[in-house]
Amino acid sequence: MARVLVTGGTGFLGAHCIIQLLAAGHEVRATVRDLRRKDAVEAMLRQGGAEITTDQVALFAADLTADAGWNEAIANCDYILHVASPYPRSIPKDENELIRPARDGTLRVLRVARDANVKRVVLTSSFAAIGYGNGHTGIFTENDWTDPDDPTIQPYQRSKTLAERAAWAFMNREGGALELAVVNPTGILGPLLGPDLSTSIHLIKRMMEGSTPGCPDLWFGVLDARDAADLHLRAMTDPAAAGERFLATAGHFMSVTQVAQTLKDRLGNAACAVSTRQLPNWLLRAAALFDPEVRPLLPELGKRKNATAAKAQRLLGWTPRSPEDAIIATATSLVELKLLKS
Repeated sequence: MARVLVTGGTGFLGAHCIIQLLAAGHEVRATVRDLRRKDAVEAMLRQGGAEITTDQVALFAADLTADAGWNEAIANCDYILHVASPYPRSIPKDENELIRPARDGTLRVLRVARDANVKRVVLTSSFAAIGYGNGHTGIFTENDWTDPDDPTIQPYQRSKTLAERAAWAFMNREGGALELAVVNPTGILGPLLGPDLSTSIHLIKRMMEGSTPGCPDLWFGVLDARDAADLHLRAMTDPAAAGERFLATAGHFMSVTQVAQTLKDRLGNAACAVSTRQLPNWLLRAAALFDPEVRPLLPELGKRKNATAAKAQRLLGWTPRSPEDAIIATATSLVELKLLKS
């Protein structure tokens, strides 16, 4: 078994990756910004069914914006899952609040990994680095890239694109014997591990609480966090994954209306507050004047997108759950963990 570092150990996907690494028998290290989150991390892992022992998971304090702690965290590791990256719910005043930690943090991890003789880094990129600002109207694949110079794209999309571009440029220029594989997931849902909610899950929470008056005309891909973690582990060790990027989505893209209808069809009374009413675009534009969480949605209104994960399925034998199952797993865990406002 290997020693694996997971960056972003307090995050939703990071915790799911740790759980699956432990189940596979690996020794796990994880970076956190604050070691006082140790109890919270262990609670998340136990919620996901992991059995924690002191010699299996070690936490290290390290921040994407500084050098301190990274050499110690990466020392003697075989692999790194670089999951950590900022993803706020609203647009920051300065886009560099996202770009710098995403790009510079990725390069920092790659440099230290190369110097520490790590075998492979698996970088968590995003569909945000594939499907925006390029005028594409067909099915997106790994050959597509977001245009970071397009004025309509949001800071998060720009940050993920620039970070992944920088990673591939680093590997071509000075990667040495280090290998890189990249996973580009769509919106990550699935069973929650605690009260800290990722940005993607807030949509399901608001729908279940009835705090959204209806459904904007938006389309997006869905992926269960357990399947995202599974793909990271496959990309970590499979020889076919070296030097490749893998778009990760669970089948067809869905509209917000379809998500709402899935909740009502599958959950019955538990989803009684969910609205399936279609919101006109002008109403969203008006709401964005007052709600910063709505503003990032405006450039995507009415754009029907789709993508394929055929490459990951073909090369790595990866088979994800359906998007509907991922949606229901999210909503069910929100109910079970009592995280919905009554």
